Amino acid sequence: MVRARTPRHAWIDVGLRLLGERGPDAVRVEVLARELGVTKGGFYGYFADRPALLTEVLDEWERRSTTAVIERAEHEGGDPVTRARRAAALTFADDLVPIDLAVREWARRDDGVAARLKRVDNQRMDYLRTTFRDRFPDPADLEARCLLAFAGAISSSLIVAEHPGETRAQVLERAASLVLGRRTLRP
Repeated sequence: MVRARTPRHAWIDVGLRLLGERGPDAVRVEVLARELGVTKGGFYGYFADRPALLTEVLDEWERRSTTAVIERAEHEGGDPVTRARRAAALTFADDLVPIDLAVREWARRDDGVAARLKRVDNQRMDYLRTTFRDRFPDPADLEARCLLAFAGAISSSLIVAEHPGETRAQVLERAASLVLGRRTLRP
């Protein structure tokens, strides 16, 4: 009986999952093969080595976290606040948050990963700027609001404080309304 070859995307998907669960050191050929239930020989049909896999894992994280998110937010449409909220929900969904946090930690000790993270964060901020430019015409106000919105989206999963009298969802909704709700006047 001929066994089907493990598809390339399966190696990348498991690499992404392991990155999010255990960090970049866990993304090893032997570990991926064990997770996939295959021998590591199939790996070398797709990737030259572990660094090549890590590059493709980061490529896929970047695509899922930027291009795919922006395309979907724009395709589904709505006003700027709706699109920004959709983009945040997609970017910081349960499956991507652990990967994003792992990449941020990895970037602290790897200059190449840090450069990629900077590019991703710049794409995210650029999307917010573009989305809200008409809503907040003052450049300084626009930049501050975009930074606060982005920081809130990233840090939300890290803050575990209780909110007496309100749910987390209610507090996040109020924070979003404060940051994105009111237009400012031109200076």
